[in-house]
Amino acid sequence: MRTSVVVGAGLLATPFLLVGAVVVGTMSVAAGSSTAAAGVGRIAEGTVPSDYAVLMEKSGHMCPELTPSLLAAQLYQESGFDPNIVSPAGAIGIAQFMPGTWPNWSSPQDGDGKQDPRNPADAIPAAARYDCAIAHQLSGIGGDHVANMLAGYNAGPGAVQQFQGIPPYAETQHYVKNIKALEQAFRAPDPVLAPSDMAVRAISFAYNRLGTPYEWGGDGTDGLFDCSGLVQAAYTSVGITMPRTASEQWYTGPHVPVDQLQPGDLVFYATNLKNPGTIHHVGIYVGGGAMIDAPHTGAVIRFDPIGAADYIGATRPQPLVVDAAVDASTPQAKKTGTPPGQTPAPNQTPNQPAQNPATAPRTTATSKR
Repeated sequence: MRTSVVVGAGLLATPFLLVGAVVVGTMSVAAGSSTAAAGVGRIAEGTVPSDYAVLMEKSGHMCPELTPSLLAAQLYQESGFDPNIVSPAGAIGIAQFMPGTWPNWSSPQDGDGKQDPRNPADAIPAAARYDCAIAHQLSGIGGDHVANMLAGYNAGPGAVQQFQGIPPYAETQHYVKNIKALEQAFRAPDPVLAPSDMAVRAISFAYNRLGTPYEWGGDGTDGLFDCSGLVQAAYTSVGITMPRTASEQWYTGPHVPVDQLQPGDLVFYATNLKNPGTIHHVGIYVGGGAMIDAPHTGAVIRFDPIGAADYIGATRPQPLVVDAAVDASTPQAKKTGTPPGQTPAPNQTPNQPAQNPATAPRTTATSKR
């Protein structure tokens, strides 16, 4: 929900004209473009709490397989950036280290010298250290070295060695796929990004709901919507199942500078522009500096200008990233189910021999660190 914005008649006229013109323009650009090649992996502004982003930028270059944006996506998948989270298996903090393995990767030079897995200043460098140790250990295995590194973090490096690649564990396979997709949501914007080829149909869905009363918590079940409910319904109508809340929708695609906005992009608003956890509103950009949104109780779905002091940025939804964001809306630490495979001994380091998976104790994936 956000503060009401009075929209002048001149502004209102522009989006009505744009919605019709967007059909040809958006579809033709999408058909002839593709997402730009990956950049250096810098973290997009506003996607990570600022104090964590500094740590990830510093630690995310420890080895060629790791980038700050990949590290951010991995830690978001692990914990949702919650430094106090504890998994059912006892893994602790933003990077989900087990108490027994934590001393292998922590360093008194990190953080405040106390080597606390609940302190992101300790845990984020330790996670990068562990990622790179795994990457080094698995460097002789062919295929995608980044995927092998992530699989080793989840299932243990021994399992990756045994199978000479990503183990055939559904959880680990999803883990790798999700993080590689989510990396796009945390990467600083490339110079050119293609708009979604489904954007115009999502806009059309929202356009056809203009004048519908706002309802707090509305997801369309009764025909009424709140801001994120409208976005979710609009994109679900074109086959993209979005997460439910605005703060989760923030991670559904690459982030787009305001001067590169395309119709169909999602525009977001937060109470603290340095903390995406404070995102409180989202709208669908339609062009001409305007969006369609469901603003607040007592208002209706309408056109509003995107310019506001609490504007934090924009996302261009991409199906693979959306799927990963939906999965990551429940952090790895909160997931339960059949574990992926072998579990390293409590003090095992990547250079120690792996356990026999037939006899290894089984627990949740978050116990692998």
